[in-house]
Amino acid sequence: MRENLTTEGAYFLAKWLDGTISDTKLRTLVSEKDFIDYKKLKNGLDLLDQLDRPVTPSFNSVKSSINQKINVKKTQQSFKWGLSIAASILIIFGCYFAFNPLDTRYETSYAEQKTIKLPDGSEVVLNAKSVVNFTQKDWDTNRSIQLKGEAFFKVKKGSTFRVQTPKGQVTVLGTKFNVKHTDAFFEVVCYEGKVSVTNDKKEHILNPGNSIRKIDGNDSEKYTSKKLFPSWVNGESSFVSVPLNYVILELEKQYNIEIDASKIDESIIFTGSFSNKDLKLALASVFKTMNIHYIKDKNGVLILQ
Repeated sequence: MRENLTTEGAYFLAKWLDGTISDTKLRTLVSEKDFIDYKKLKNGLDLLDQLDRPVTPSFNSVKSSINQKINVKKTQQSFKWGLSIAASILIIFGCYFAFNPLDTRYETSYAEQKTIKLPDGSEVVLNAKSVVNFTQKDWDTNRSIQLKGEAFFKVKKGSTFRVQTPKGQVTVLGTKFNVKHTDAFFEVVCYEGKVSVTNDKKEHILNPGNSIRKIDGNDSEKYTSKKLFPSWVNGESSFVSVPLNYVILELEKQYNIEIDASKIDESIIFTGSFSNKDLKLALASVFKTMNIHYIKDKNGVLILQ
């Protein structure tokens, strides 16, 4: 930051950081050079906010303290104080990144799939609206991934491989399996090898063709599957005896659409599949077979009737 940072400039910086001043407004209040410097600082703050690490609350506390000091002493401080803020933040950045290596993160958007090669050659195929995080450091001895959403794993043999979700943990050595996790749905399907699934403090061993899932607050249930891989990898979403609301959520993810199901019973059980590549066919496959009608309103929302 420039050495001619004024008390007024420090005040504008604080107001911008807490959202009181917009980017457009700030640009009219400070020089272009200061605006660029402020943007670099804010990008760093936003990056730390996104990292789900224990240090984040502490850093937010420091940032809040800085803002409070600026507001209280805005009429008393010189440019040297502003430089000390920047220096303090740089120190925080240095300490953070020295002791907390950045996780590797991949995510998919609506109607998107993504194939990821892991450091050991294992492969992860992410379904739509899904996220995985892992740390590359010491990967050979600590093969652990955090998953939100759905992914198909092809794991190379080696040390224990773990997939962690808020609903349960999957542990393997080398195999092919699928994991799906949403707020109220958890499912694991084993296609090759052997999979250990731990949820609700219970361990379940799955062999090829075995599956386990937990829906809402119900007990975990097992079922069998003759498929060699999840159908969504080839562009088709399949379901076996699941409440219709989960099928609707999948339609929304695969086609980036909004569906209003407030006028129907979403707890109806559905077994079947729909195409991930043809919306008209997908809607017919799900709703016409269940005698559910639908119209699209002026905002593009699909209303079920």
